[in-house]
Order: sequence, then C-alpha cells, then structure tokens
Amino acid sequence: MKKQLSVLMLALLVVVLTACSGGTGGGPNTGNAGNTGDTGNTGNAANTGEDNAADNGAAAGKQVELRIMWWGDQKRADRTNEALRKFEEKNPGIKVVGEFSPSSGYFDKLNTQLASGTAPDVFFLGGNVVDYANKNVLLDLQPYVGKQLNLDDMDKAMVEYGTINGKLIHISAGANARGVVVNTEMFKKAGMPVPTDDWTWDQYIAISKELSDKLGKGYYGTYDFTVDGMDIALKQKGKQLYDMEAGTLGFEEKDAEGWFSFWNKAHQTGGVVPAELHVSNPPGDTSKSLIVTGKVAMGLIPSNQFAAHQNLIQDPLTLLQVPKGDKGRAIVFESSQGMSGYAKTKHPEEVAKLMDFWINDPDAAAILGNDRGVPVTSKMRDLLSKDATPIDQIVYDYTSKVSVTAAEEQVKVSYNPPGFTEYSKLADSTMLEIGFGRKKVEEAVNDFYTGVVKIFNSNTE
Repeated sequence: MKKQLSVLMLALLVVVLTACSGGTGGGPNTGNAGNTGDTGNTGNAANTGEDNAADNGAAAGKQVELRIMWWGDQKRADRTNEALRKFEEKNPGIKVVGEFSPSSGYFDKLNTQLASGTAPDVFFLGGNVVDYANKNVLLDLQPYVGKQLNLDDMDKAMVEYGTINGKLIHISAGANARGVVVNTEMFKKAGMPVPTDDWTWDQYIAISKELSDKLGKGYYGTYDFTVDGMDIALKQKGKQLYDMEAGTLGFEEKDAEGWFSFWNKAHQTGGVVPAELHVSNPPGDTSKSLIVTGKVAMGLIPSNQFAAHQNLIQDPLTLLQVPKGDKGRAIVFESSQGMSGYAKTKHPEEVAKLMDFWINDPDAAAILGNDRGVPVTSKMRDLLSKDATPIDQIVYDYTSKVSVTAAEEQVKVSYNPPGFTEYSKLADSTMLEIGFGRKKVEEAVNDFYTGVVKIFNSNTE
C-alpha cells in the first residue's frame, strides 16, 4: 500500500511541475495584456554575464519575460507581433508580451507607467527621446554593444542620433525622410506638369493655387504644414527648433513669425486647405486625409507613410523633395522612431538581444518591411530592395536621393525640443487661431513664442 501511495504521489508531483512550467513559449500577447504592473521579471536568466544567458535559462527550465510597447494601428501590430513570435522562436528562453496604443494616447499611457514604475522593458520613442533622456528613465545600451547588440552595419548617423549625453539610449527602428507627396493624376487632370525637385516655396504656393483654380471648388493644391514643416523652414535659414549642443532654443520669435506669415498669405492667395477642413480631415490621420480622397494634391509626409497613402487611393502618387530655401532643402535621412530600454529593467541583456534582432535579422526585416521606415542597416535595406514592390521602390529611390542631397548640404539631424508634446499642441493651436481668424499673425506668434520659451524652461530646469 505504501509503495502504491509513493508511486501516486510521484505521479502527482510530475503533473504539478509540468503545469507550472507550461504555457510560456507561445507568441506575444496583443492589446494591453502586458499591463500587469510588473517589469517583466519572471525568470532569473538575465544578468549572468553570458551572451547565451537566455538559452541557459531555457535549458534550466526558467524563462525571461519582456514587455514591449509601441504605437500604431492594427496592421502595424500584426507585423510587430509576427516578428516577436519569430524572435521567441529563435530565443526560446525569452517570452515577449506586446502592447500597443494609437499614437494619440500612447505617450500619456507611457508616462503614467513610467511614473508608477511599471513601464515596459522596451518602448518606442520618436523625436521626443530627449524628454525621456532628461528624465533618466532610459537604459544605457553601450555595455551590450559588440555582445548582445551589433551596430557595425548601422548607419553612423543613426547611432549618433541615439547617443545623448554620452549614453547610447535609443536604437532607431527605421529611417525615413520627409517629402512632398504628390497626386500625379490631379496634375494630369489640371493639365499641369508634375513639378521637379528644383522648386522654391513661392513656386510651391503658386502651383497649389493654379491646381485649385483649374480643378474647381472643393479641390486644393496643398495641405497647410506650418507646424510639421517649421524645423525644415528654420534650417533652410540656418536656424533650428532646438540647439541641443548649446542647450537652447534654436530660433527667435521673428523666425517663427516669418514662417507663420508665409502660410497665412498662402491661405489668402488660395489653394490651401482651409482651417475647418484641416480640423475635420487632419493630414496626420491617413484614413481621413483629403489626399487619399483625391481632394488635395500635395502634402508633407514622412516617407514611411507613403505606402499607407498609396494603398488608399487609385491615383498614382509620388514623392518630391521639399522646395529649396536660402540654404538648400535642409532635409536629412533621419530616424523615424526607435526603441529604448527601461532603466529599471531586470533583463538588460535580453533587451539588447531583442533590439539586435530588430535591426540585423533578415527574418525580422522581411516581416517588418518599411512600416516604420527603411531599415537602418545597409544589409537589410539591400535585402528588402531586391523584392521591393513598385510602391516601396518609390520610397527607396526617394530616400536614396535625399541621402545624396543631405551629404552635399551637411545639415545636422536635430532633436525635438524638450517638452515637445506641449510644444506641438501649442503650435497646432496657434496655426488654427490664425487660420480661423481669431488672432492676427503677430499676436498669435508672440503668444506662441512666449509659450514655447515657458515650455522649454520648465522642461530643462
């Protein structure tokens, strides 16, 4: 009887141990499943000093769990989760839990998690990376370079972009360049030739008005990109939004007034989307953009958004470089967005491994494509360009052209000023106050600049 009881107890023990170790090798969860209030420290495999720490953990029956958060739509989430499943397949000792939010609420969610100490191990940032660098919440990745993280084939400009205050805290996940998206069919219907890259701002506005006049009521030559194009316009005059080296704003009130005045005059001339339509059909929301409904011929977009626009309209689109200013075009091949690690993560080596997979693995490149911009390593760009669709080829050709122009003009890649979220809201409201006629340009810009200085000072003290 004792022998039978011993056998039964042993069998039960095997069942319990099997149940406890199961269910950890599946694909990443989607939505908000990972928002559990921890930092993903479910195993002991990390911080061993070994490159193969995760694999050793898996062999020992232990597993590391990472959380990663990004912004975007469901299509981006599907691509990202597929890539994360591939990473898990190649790194069986690591499980990745994914979270995503629309861009409109992403940073509010991230900031809440950072404040409560529950931020993901990896999260995506854009041009506002400086804000988070100043808060000291980002992991220094330099100790893992050459080990878990290989940057040998990464564009040097991208590495420099991610290095702030002497620390490598950001790995670009994609590169792009802003450009003017052009509906060539609308030009054809208006009986006008598609412009070339050799154009000026005055010509741009004149072309926009002519298009609108010839196509008739309800059609417009261009969206107003006072806000999105401000840093470009400033650089074309030897200024910039934020002088990071000096630690100051890179422009004065008169510089902003010139740019706001330019667009206000363009509105009065005609050919620019009016303020009320800009609000109801914002250019940043591709699904609502008047470009994809064939009502607006031109607008400023990041090159990684070109495919999203083209996929929603039958009219053929193309990309042109922005008009020239006093000091050229001032467009650079820049980081679209990238990954940063949480300073409090308990698994820094695995964080570095995930980032390395993202930028160097051929399977990752094939899955992720150009959704966040073209790959930041030359080998992965070459890999994707071999099988590029006609739409993707336009992006590759455009970014290559910008790369040549940027090398000739030597324009610095700039960072968004500290407090960029607040700055963006203020800039948007200023543009609309002028557009709706609530304020004169001079008054609006004075209030704008005063507000910008206040925001900057409150985020740099």
